[in-house]
Amino acid sequence: MPELPDELKDNPLLVSEGLPRFDQIKPEHIVSAVQHTLAQAQQRLTEIETTLSSLDRPKWDDVFTKLEELDRPFDFAWKPVGHLFGVLNSPELRTAYETVLPEVVRFGLRASQSRPIYEAVKRLKDQAGETLTPTRQRIVDQKLLSAKLSGIALEGEQRERFNAIAEELSQLSTDFSNHVLDATKAFELILTKPDEVEGLPPSLLQLAAQSYRQKSGECGVGSAEQDNSETPHSPLRTPHSSGPWRISLDGPIVTPFLQHSRRRDLRETVYRAFISRASTGEWDNSESISKILKLRREKAELLGFRSFAEVSLAEKMAPGVAAVEEMFEKLRTASRAPAENELAELRILAAAGGQTEEFKHWDAAFWAERLREQRYDFNDEQLRPYFPLPRVLDGLFALLSKLFGVTICSADGEAPVWHADVRFFRVFDAESNQPLAAFYLDPYSRPENKRGGAWMDTCLPRRRFRGEIELPVAHLVCNSTPPVGDEPSLMTFREVETLFHEFGHGLQHMLTTVDEADAAGINGVEWDAVELPSQFMENWCYHRPTIRGLSGHYQTGEPLPDELFNKLTAARNFRAASMMLRQLHFGMTDIYLHHQFDPSSSESPFDVQRRMAEKTAVLPPLPEDRMLCAFSHIFSGGYAAGYYSYKWAEVLSADAFGAFEEAGLDNESAVQATGQRFRDTVLSLGGSRHPLEVFRAFRGRDPDPLALLKQCGLA
Repeated sequence: MPELPDELKDNPLLVSEGLPRFDQIKPEHIVSAVQHTLAQAQQRLTEIETTLSSLDRPKWDDVFTKLEELDRPFDFAWKPVGHLFGVLNSPELRTAYETVLPEVVRFGLRASQSRPIYEAVKRLKDQAGETLTPTRQRIVDQKLLSAKLSGIALEGEQRERFNAIAEELSQLSTDFSNHVLDATKAFELILTKPDEVEGLPPSLLQLAAQSYRQKSGECGVGSAEQDNSETPHSPLRTPHSSGPWRISLDGPIVTPFLQHSRRRDLRETVYRAFISRASTGEWDNSESISKILKLRREKAELLGFRSFAEVSLAEKMAPGVAAVEEMFEKLRTASRAPAENELAELRILAAAGGQTEEFKHWDAAFWAERLREQRYDFNDEQLRPYFPLPRVLDGLFALLSKLFGVTICSADGEAPVWHADVRFFRVFDAESNQPLAAFYLDPYSRPENKRGGAWMDTCLPRRRFRGEIELPVAHLVCNSTPPVGDEPSLMTFREVETLFHEFGHGLQHMLTTVDEADAAGINGVEWDAVELPSQFMENWCYHRPTIRGLSGHYQTGEPLPDELFNKLTAARNFRAASMMLRQLHFGMTDIYLHHQFDPSSSESPFDVQRRMAEKTAVLPPLPEDRMLCAFSHIFSGGYAAGYYSYKWAEVLSADAFGAFEEAGLDNESAVQATGQRFRDTVLSLGGSRHPLEVFRAFRGRDPDPLALLKQCGLA
């Protein structure tokens, strides 16, 4: 590798080994580092193309090893920038990111549309296809398909237009994400009177008070200096719970507020703000949605497809749009009548509770929580004290040791981090004590600079590089309730499930045994199968020995009492039909917008949203509902014409967990044997096999769609 110019020698983005220097990266490093990396990559790509054009019989190393060497510098110079864009956003970082983004997109298009590389891959397939390993055969096939979908066959004006569309879509996606973050951050409802917070649980009062003080610039909140007392605070007697309180649209605040606030007028204010995020003013995403849909349709037509949905499904497990719609209808039909009954129950309870006004959307979460309390005699706040994050992590790691034979050890201080809350861990094989992987955990909500939701992303992939195996490193990002005062993070049960979900993704990335980066871990896995391990892991949150191991009251250490656990499991399918229809609404709207919808017609995307709601919503949406304006999954994430993947993979995960149930969840040796088989197939093989083949290797048969309905109590 050529020596760096003097002005770039100290740039933390231009390292080539170890871990990204997250503690040193600043916005001012980005443009120069990325442009230098791109210039080097352009030169290497030209050299690769020249060499391949002269080879009649290219070998694997001539093509894919060289491309791997071409790609690797971006893991250090560009991928950390994208990561920081999601977890440590700032105006300066945005500016730098958006400055180089078009150049990165252009280089990606040039590489994916390289005719010399494409022709060399075709020759490799024709001449050596049968002698390649199954993994390499699959990588070759996926490379050819990816080239087709990247416009390899386009020439002249068509290619120019295709590439212009790709650049514009990239910028629109970035803008969409920024608008959602800014709109979420901008809203606040400041409460100062006791009657305004009536019904709010102590944990929310603490968090809202802390949010107010952080926003207003008061120091010390949540820091080590705040309270030197050695006596833990009771949840009912915590510092700063007397207000003022700041209610935001951040998940850990808005969800419990809508569930518990007895001020119906304030619930209405917050609900209306939430459903209209990024739909007005300077952060209005409405026009971006229309542009994105038009450009995606045009892109599909340039590639010879009828719709963008067909482009999306070309690389997925589902055989086509018809199969997705068939699944939707099967699940919708099973859920509609039960969901109507669930709504009727809430209306009856509201009337019995003294509500004389017409039942509205901002009443649903509130009365659903009252019904859960009445029916199962518990609420989320009773569970929180039993799920401090440190104890949950210990229990999760113990489960993974039992199921998959891995040991997870804290390695804080061994890796540079981007925030003081971020932790670092290493993963070892329990039997051999050999290192397998590592991961960062960024657990808490930071609405000022971190996008909402939860995700797993690749920091570094597993791969063989210059004769050595480089181990995978993952980013696990959540937006759980942060610590308040001197209390640890007390998680809601849903936050525990979310942690397990993201850890499932992380396991598939970290426990892969595939040495080719293009098929290692989640790479090369069809998008509608990638949720299998994540949703599979959520099932263990309802397993008594697991819960006993990961729960411990933050003051006494006592595990979750059997009485509460029994209530929790009894309530597992509470309002399951309503939750099913909600997910179907998102998925059906997504597919319709990307398949049947004509962006040039007089119909708007919001008309489609409302029409889909007629099939899926038992409580029709409000006229001003603009949930599409904050639907980041499909407009700034990887789920465009693919949101159905959650339900598609949920069928796989429900059936996969059935293997453990059939083995006997209390039969430790049988569970370990089944877990080892899961590790050796689903978690190990990654994208090296078709997901149906991987599922059959684990389960011994094709997936059964009834498994999900049975798990949800709908069959």
